[in-house]
Amino acid sequence: MIDRCVRVVLAEDSVVLRDGMVELLGARGCEVAAAVGTAAELLDAVAEHRPDVAVVDIRMPPTHTDEGIRAAIEIRARTPGTGILVFSQHVETAWASRLLADGAAGIGYLLKERVARTSEFVDALHRVAGGGTALDPEVVTQLMRGGRRSRVDSLTPREREVLQLMAQGHSNRSIAGLLVVSERAVEKHVAAVFTKFDLRATGADNRRVKAVLTYLAES
Repeated sequence: MIDRCVRVVLAEDSVVLRDGMVELLGARGCEVAAAVGTAAELLDAVAEHRPDVAVVDIRMPPTHTDEGIRAAIEIRARTPGTGILVFSQHVETAWASRLLADGAAGIGYLLKERVARTSEFVDALHRVAGGGTALDPEVVTQLMRGGRRSRVDSLTPREREVLQLMAQGHSNRSIAGLLVVSERAVEKHVAAVFTKFDLRATGADNRRVKAVLTYLAES
């Protein structure tokens, strides 16, 4: 049960979808501080309202190419503590990589047509607000294609599988259920990933997020 009220700025150029999302989020206990239709309005709204999360479509007026995700990257540069949840029909790997490149926590990227239940979207929103990640499996797959290999090569197939599910935002318990293994087994795989990626425990660092970002950057 999620109790925390998340403060949201929503950027979506489709009026019908925007109004529907405002109603949906309000019904799920989120506070929609502003709902806008352009990237310029998004930047102004975030500066004014300082939300926990900005929900951003990639392709917005006037050219409907990459205005939204450009604005998302600018938001992270101006206010690094603002979570970004990209919610789009498109996977833009170059821009997604840039959004993830600074190592900051609180990033999500979901594909509209693949979100089957309202609860999935709201859960992702809360994860991002809490500094976690919520990446669609297709986004992870496309980010992994092609690039160089380094520390990721040291992972076993099972460790890589566990890490890919971590990138999607799954907890250890959820991963255990999906892989039909014990939660203790998952904990061992996660610990092995942290060791191989040289992510030492500290009071401030979110090692799960750093492991995911390392995985995406080096895959």
